[in-house]
Parts: sequence; structure tokens; C-alpha cells
Amino acid sequence: MLKRTRNALSFIKLPPLDLKLKDGEVHIWFGALDQAVSEMDRFIHSLSIDERMRAGRFHFQKDRKRFIVRHGMLRMILGQYLSVEACELRFYQGKNGKPAITETFGNGTIQFNLSHSNEIALFAFTRGREIGVDIEYIHDISEMEQIAERFFSIKENEVFRSLPKNQKREAFFKGWTCKEAFVKALGDGLSWPLDKFDVSLVPGEPANLSRIEGDSRERSRWSIQNLNPAPDYVGAFAVKSRIAEIKCWRWEII
Repeated sequence: MLKRTRNALSFIKLPPLDLKLKDGEVHIWFGALDQAVSEMDRFIHSLSIDERMRAGRFHFQKDRKRFIVRHGMLRMILGQYLSVEACELRFYQGKNGKPAITETFGNGTIQFNLSHSNEIALFAFTRGREIGVDIEYIHDISEMEQIAERFFSIKENEVFRSLPKNQKREAFFKGWTCKEAFVKALGDGLSWPLDKFDVSLVPGEPANLSRIEGDSRERSRWSIQNLNPAPDYVGAFAVKSRIAEIKCWRWEII
């Protein structure tokens, strides 16, 4: 079902036709946002009126199309889990704007999160527990040291500064995606400072949440996992539970 690469999960297989999301499972989906023009009508028709209006506000066509595709993908995947048409799904804004499905569909038990970077999107799904996901395109950042100094914790910066130069870029994006995934799972947005908890940065080491300021027991309730969604991209998800099974799939037109 999945392949481990340097303690991260890679996406190698299409999902089964009888797709089910069981208790304790985490499902991660990877999707390419630059879809064929011939498929765009299907994505557009799956969206709500509000989503179509939001798409229309994008100045650049490329950004507008990618918005339509990632929201359409989300709806089509959720539609499979819930056995409903994608266009019938209704969402509401939860804590700090985190989207959720109305209780009409699945009694609100499916939790999800999405992230995108450039032409790639990641989607995470589970039942009855908070989840967050993040993806980043790996590229050179001239201010990388300054960003780490500002947003990483004291311990993380000590580790970061100790790494050889050829590992720092990978370490930066590994740490950043883990931190973003955790904060997104909490649903606290910018109200939760990124330097108030520690994650692992060292390339090749398993993802780990080693400290949460003010609550030594809370970290044991969380699981964090690195992801390898595509070449030149890194991702991570965080979920408030121990995980029975992780399944990772590429998204294709269903």
C-alpha cells in the first residue's frame, strides 16, 4: 500500500474501488493540480456557489484553475467515503476557519485537512480526531536562517545550526511541514506560536513531537509522520491519536 523512504511515506498505489475509512486509519491523498482542460467542467460542477465565486476572484487563470481542482478533488474523495455526490456536500467554518463537514453527512465523524504548494495538493482524512497536513515545494530560500531563528524553538535552532550546510535545506522543510501540520490539526492558526513546541529536524530521522510547552503529557497523545508526495516536495501530517494504519494514494479521475 505504501513505501517508506528515509522514514517518510511515499505514494505508490491507486485506492480500491470499495474505498472505506475505518476507525484508527489515516488516509493521505496526493493530487496534481494541473489537470487536463477536458476535466475542468467536472471539477467546476462539483463546487458550491460560494466556491465558484471564490474561484472567480483569482486574478491569474492558473491560480483559479488550481483552486477549482483542489476543492473539486476534496469533494470527490469525501463523496466516495460518504457515498454522496460531490456537489451535495456542505461545509462550515469551524474553529479559526478550519473547514468541516456538516453533521448531515457522516454525523461529523470524518475529519480532514488539505494543503497545497505549486502544482501539488495533499489531503488527509481520519475519523473522530483532529488532523492537519502540510506540503511544501523544496527550494532555496535566502532568508532560511533568519526564518528558522524567528519561528523555530530554541532546541530546534540548536539542532539546525549544528547540521552541515548540505542538510540544512532538507531539515528546514522537514521541520516546517511538521510544525505547520501540527498547528493546523490544533485549529489554532497563528494563535499557537511555532516556537512553543519541538519537532525533529534531522534528515533521515523519524518525525517526532518531543515537547509541547506547558503540558508534558499532551505530546504523547499526538502522532506526526513525514511524507514524500512527489520529487522536490516534502509533506507531513499530525493527528491526535495513535495510528492503527496509514494508507497513501495518488488521486486519479474517478
